[in-house]
Amino acid sequence: MGAVTGAERNTYEWAALRVVPRVDRGECVNVGVLLYCRHEVHLTIRLALDTARLAALAPDLDVEEVATAVAAWERTVAGEGPAGVLSAGERFRWLTAPRSTVVQPGPVHTGLTDDPETEVERLLARLV
Repeated sequence: MGAVTGAERNTYEWAALRVVPRVDRGECVNVGVLLYCRHEVHLTIRLALDTARLAALAPDLDVEEVATAVAAWERTVAGEGPAGVLSAGERFRWLTAPRSTVVQPGPVHTGLTDDPETEVERLLARLV
C-alpha cells in the first residue's frame, strides 16, 4: 500500500438501517447507519427515525412499535443484554445478517476513514 498522508486511514464496514413496512412490496425508508471499524474496535449506530416519511409510505404502520425495534438495535450495538457477550465484530455481523422483518439492515459496504465517528455522521446525513 502507498504512503498515507495525515492520519492513518482504516477500513470500515457499514450498512444502512431501514424500515420496510411491507416486506412483500420491498419499499423502505432509511432510518439509520451502522458502522464497524475492526482496526479501532469501533461499532456505532446513528439513527434518525422520520415518522412523517414512514406515515406517508405506510399509514397503518405502528410507528411506536418500529421505534421500539430501532431502539433495540441501539442497545445491541452498546452491548446490552445477551449481546454483551459478543465482540463488536460479532455484534456487527449479527445485526447485518439478512432478515425479513420490518426493521432490516441494507447490504454491507466498505470504505476508508481516519475518523469513524465523523464517517458515520457523514453517512447518516447522506443516506437518511
